[in-house]
Amino acid sequence: MSKYYLFQDARNCIGCHSCEIACKSSKSLSPGPRLCQIITIGPKFVGGLPRSSYTFMPCFHCENPWCVAACPTGAMQIREKDGIVFVNEGLCVGCKTCMSACPWGAPQWNPEKGKVVKCDYCMDRVDEGLKPACVTICTTHCLHFGTPESVPEIRRERYARAMSFLE
Repeated sequence: MSKYYLFQDARNCIGCHSCEIACKSSKSLSPGPRLCQIITIGPKFVGGLPRSSYTFMPCFHCENPWCVAACPTGAMQIREKDGIVFVNEGLCVGCKTCMSACPWGAPQWNPEKGKVVKCDYCMDRVDEGLKPACVTICTTHCLHFGTPESVPEIRRERYARAMSFLE
């Protein structure tokens, strides 16, 4: 299991897609592959008014990822030190088996290279002590990255800020 967790505070997301753009830019990707996606839910009527919500969908870096098990060349790997699931581009032959195996659609086809790409939490940035590009650029600061233990603290801080507005 990954020692990292990417958490979205969906109440603050405005569906601006800046996370998707930052991801593409940092990975130099063409318009096709989307390593993270904002899924629009709605609009639906809430209190008589139309409302939409937005869900951030990155790779979940599963504990036992089907994409890794399905990869015939070993290109899809789990990094031992932190559990990040990534593609070793040099080993990928473009068979797309990992794409078929993943129930979340995380591995994406990169037609420019003829290989599969996927979210790797910007592991080069993580190794430098930085957050993934999507988290760094998030306009409303609804994306949070850290260890699973840090998530309750993020939620407590969010709740405290919300309560301070009510006073």
